Amino acid sequence: MSSRTVFVADFADERQWVAGRSWAYPGGGPTNPRDNKLDHLTDDPAYSRSGVFRATRRADGWWDAGLLTTEGSEDGFMVQAGDVLHTHYRLPLDVGAWPAIWTWWEGGNEVDVFEYHPDNADLLELTNHVRPARRYYRDPAVAPGAWIEQEVTFGADSVVWSVNGREVFADGCGVGADWRAFLIVNLSVSAGRYHPAPLTDVSELAFEVGFLEVRRCTAEPPAGG
Repeated sequence: MSSRTVFVADFADERQWVAGRSWAYPGGGPTNPRDNKLDHLTDDPAYSRSGVFRATRRADGWWDAGLLTTEGSEDGFMVQAGDVLHTHYRLPLDVGAWPAIWTWWEGGNEVDVFEYHPDNADLLELTNHVRPARRYYRDPAVAPGAWIEQEVTFGADSVVWSVNGREVFADGCGVGADWRAFLIVNLSVSAGRYHPAPLTDVSELAFEVGFLEVRRCTAEPPAGG
């Protein structure tokens, strides 16, 4: 097998990414209170297009928050079974921040590359919602403000997560051979039920994605072919 790069994220590219709406949120957004989030999605490019995903406190109790998705974009890129996602991101500093890179399509097909909450400072949540499997991965290298390099293989029979060059979880469940999904990158804000909401003197949250790319495996041609 060989692989080729099929997607390199350019968050400023409006052909690749749609800002401020996702059908993973009721009605496409802008809010999703039943998921214990204070997000009010915004398409303001300052909240996502630089690769720094931001959230700022509003007077009405919501937080304007950045989200990008390939769903509904002109290019319409989807990851598929067998693809490998490689990304480098910086975790947020403040309690209440809830960053994630994940997949979604037609009400499901969700695999969480990661979710993070700074109140669990050394923990990444790695979850396959398609064929349910999860690991709470703890590592001293995972910390508020830390840069993390991560790779996820969306295997038909096993989804495999690697963190900072080391395999940390192979779920043995996979996503099935016909799986595909859009990408979502966003910064949510915790409403306080399962994780603390932001402190009252905090008005802005942020996390940064340095790069994100997807490689696709292809069969080698027969010798002499």
